[in-house]
Amino acid sequence: MKPSPLRLTLVVAAALALSACEKSAPQAQGMPKRPPPEVSVVAAKAESVPVTRKLVGRLAPTRIAQVRARVAGIVLKREYKEGSDVKAGQVLFQIDPAPLKAALHARQAALAKARADAVNAAQTAKRYRRLHAKHLLSQQDLDTALANERTTAAAVRQAEADLETARLNLGYATVAAPIDGRAGRALVTEGALVGQGEATELTIVEQIDPIYVNYSESVTTLAALQQLAGPAKTTASPASVQVLLPDGSTYPHTGTVDFSDQSVDPSTGAVSLRAVVPNPEHRLLPGMFVSLRVTVGHIDHGFLLPQAAVQRDEGGAYVLVVDAQGKVEQRRVETHGMTRTDWIVTGALHDGDQVIVEGLQKVRPGAPAKAVLVDDTPGGAK
Repeated sequence: MKPSPLRLTLVVAAALALSACEKSAPQAQGMPKRPPPEVSVVAAKAESVPVTRKLVGRLAPTRIAQVRARVAGIVLKREYKEGSDVKAGQVLFQIDPAPLKAALHARQAALAKARADAVNAAQTAKRYRRLHAKHLLSQQDLDTALANERTTAAAVRQAEADLETARLNLGYATVAAPIDGRAGRALVTEGALVGQGEATELTIVEQIDPIYVNYSESVTTLAALQQLAGPAKTTASPASVQVLLPDGSTYPHTGTVDFSDQSVDPSTGAVSLRAVVPNPEHRLLPGMFVSLRVTVGHIDHGFLLPQAAVQRDEGGAYVLVVDAQGKVEQRRVETHGMTRTDWIVTGALHDGDQVIVEGLQKVRPGAPAKAVLVDDTPGGAK
């Protein structure tokens, strides 16, 4: 019996398929495996990292003295140049001293008369005591002489006080700077009548070396910084302040925070703080608004990582690292602010850990990855 054409066709097809499978099996076994994805990494390095805040402050003089006329008179001359630096005791204004000298002479004459009256009263009282002892004078006359002696002695002391006041007034005619500083614009001119019924303001002297920087910080941020400044994380040190000038450059002299208010402004929820900054060249002027970089402490074991390296999910911040076996591992971290380009972090990191900064979308925890080390400076590859 001959096989049918259909059966013969099926047998041939099966044989061909079996032969094709036998040929393709060795080829499949020899195909290369898919390589792990490449990712760019930076080497984590533990260091002492300053914790900084960028704020805005306003400059103010450390001392302000309002120079006023303490006696009445006519201003004869302004002795200083407006806007110049003056020393304590330097003459600023001269008030006409002639009336004050005349008053001083009158007080000197009054004192001389009082002293003469006191001498006469004392001699009379001495003589009356002898007469009373001999029973040649009544007790009433003696009492009157003794009272006159005491009265004239008191008049001498009053005249001495009046003379001292006259001397002080004459001294006040020469108006001097009470502090070192920069004298401002004169508020009166020659010929002005000052001190008539009130202490007329003549000018203002401001001390601007050093100079104050007043700024404020929210209560929430202050609390976070105080928590950060605990002994487990940071090294305690006085907060330092760097002033950024309007052109973007950094002022060469560093200041320190010297005052923190004890109460919170209810309208802003912020606390007022103050820093003192050296100003020997007088480049900083009162009233200027400046940017500040306030360093509140140092994290002893912190890491600086590029912004792209730090990710977040519902559990908080984390980074991905490539371990020694070439596997991707998730590490939880805490962020403590930023520098201009990097996050400041602490957490489950160690020196030399390879932190992924590029290619994060290609990998997942537990998967293999090929690490390519790059510089931690922008654009540099190692």
